[in-house]
Amino acid sequence: LDPRKCSRATVVIIADKISLFPQEYYEQGLAVVTATTRQRNSDTMEPRIKSLNYLNNILVKLEATHAGVMEAIMLNSQGYVVEGSGSNVFIVNKKGELITPPAFLGILEGITRNTVLHLAGAEGIPVREGIFTRHELYAARECFLTGTAAEIIPVISVDRRSVGAGVPGPLTRRLMGRFHDYVRQEGAPVYP
Repeated sequence: LDPRKCSRATVVIIADKISLFPQEYYEQGLAVVTATTRQRNSDTMEPRIKSLNYLNNILVKLEATHAGVMEAIMLNSQGYVVEGSGSNVFIVNKKGELITPPAFLGILEGITRNTVLHLAGAEGIPVREGIFTRHELYAARECFLTGTAAEIIPVISVDRRSVGAGVPGPLTRRLMGRFHDYVRQEGAPVYP
């Protein structure tokens, strides 16, 4: 715990395909729960720093496992939806707008999240950062999570309530396809 005793930095790089969820979840969708563990207050630790202090996220993941699902969504102390245990959250509301929680709520602004915001705008999809509650999450037409390891994964139920029709929605599928095209075209090869 004494940073003066760490004379040299250590960098670890993993250059391999990461598979966070089995393939069938990308095709059929993922069931999630909302966690009772709240997001830690952003006054206690700067959320834009990826510090490897994942205790709060681990507690949320344990809640998901205990509920029999693979992921849980956190709320902040005011009850707003913020993020998953290791992912960003998007919903499509009744107006067809794609919405993700804003950075000022204390989320980690993921690279995949920012890529989806860019791709949605380029596709002419109405997209914005906005605050939403668990009720709006329940009422969403579509929901998906994003992350470096997860990429884009559809959510088909929250707290055992179906999201939309209970299947991955058309906008989610469209963005999944666009994201995969983008990564293949824009990504740097790992092995030249």
